[in-house]
Amino acid sequence: MLVPPTKWKGYDKGGHLFLPSYVMRTHGVKDQKEAIKSVPRKQLRKVFEALDILGGTKWRVNRRVHDVVETIWSRGGGIAGLVDKGNIPLPEQPETEDPDEIQKWKWSVKKTKKANRELHAERCDTELKLSVARKMREEDGFYYPHNLDFRGRAYPMHPHLSHLGSDLCRGVLEYAEGRPLGKSGLRWLKIHLANKYGGGIEKLSHESKLTFVEDHLPDIFDSAANPVDGNCWWINAEDPFQCLAACMDLSNALESSSPHGAVSHLPIHQDGSCNGLQHYAALGRDYMGAAAVNLVPGEKPADIYSEIAARVLDVVREDSMKDPATDPSVPLAKVLVDEVDRKLVKQTVMTSVYGVTFIGARQQIMKRLQEKGHITDDKLLYDVSCYATR
Repeated sequence: MLVPPTKWKGYDKGGHLFLPSYVMRTHGVKDQKEAIKSVPRKQLRKVFEALDILGGTKWRVNRRVHDVVETIWSRGGGIAGLVDKGNIPLPEQPETEDPDEIQKWKWSVKKTKKANRELHAERCDTELKLSVARKMREEDGFYYPHNLDFRGRAYPMHPHLSHLGSDLCRGVLEYAEGRPLGKSGLRWLKIHLANKYGGGIEKLSHESKLTFVEDHLPDIFDSAANPVDGNCWWINAEDPFQCLAACMDLSNALESSSPHGAVSHLPIHQDGSCNGLQHYAALGRDYMGAAAVNLVPGEKPADIYSEIAARVLDVVREDSMKDPATDPSVPLAKVLVDEVDRKLVKQTVMTSVYGVTFIGARQQIMKRLQEKGHITDDKLLYDVSCYATR
């Protein structure tokens, strides 16, 4: 919206001026809708106020980052997390009569076609996001009315380009109203840049992150000055466009006559670490659990996902040493032993707190294993996923 959203006053009163707006996404579940409608307004006041604050935050397009995105996209994409504009070529038909080979070929054609359909969908998604950025880039600012999902988590009602979207969305958006950095702001900007670079840097202590940034200042200046045709250090970041935005912001500040006085428009990300488990640890006054999810101060960020991955790896190693004659999971353990890492367990650990089912967990793990691409046999992939899920 180009004007601030209307303040929330009831189930369907607030948000957009004319479009229908509902404070909760109930997806047609009558009970949920009735429940939220029957709550006294006074009880929801804090929720409405929170949504009004989120909706009243003014955003704008970060034009420098948007220009870089458009340049890469016009050259065919395929880097910095942008989808490739080209399709995967279909496999050639084998010149053999062997039915097994023919079957294999048919399967690989089917797989390639599926992958190409997914690429097409991703391109459409990117175009939608960029079309919003193109349309909004000359505006001095805009607003996102927010509502809640069934858990009470707040989301922008606009579906394509928002600050809760992918790295591309987050990199292309910034606050419309800037603030002078000040001493602590400059420090946090550097920490933010290190976090967005990722690759293990985000697990270090704040001091080590600051050192990392100091050590890479030439790369950071180069990224900001020649993002497309320079050394492109930023492209290897885990969140490339957000990293680039931070490089540009930090260069601006450090090249100005007074770095602490430089005005920044950049959102600095802070995230709960496994928020579901944070609630469990707090409810149970569980000190060990709390330490594992950063509810108590620590030298460097604790990472529950890595800890659990290490435990899973121990179990899998143990299983792989057993006698295959008595234990049918031994061959599966031997395959899985090279695949266990933080990324494999993360989503399942996170969603276990929200009541994920066995089937849901198996699908999550299967997806991670597919992304790694080491297990190509579908039956084996399925069996290993079941074993890993257990």
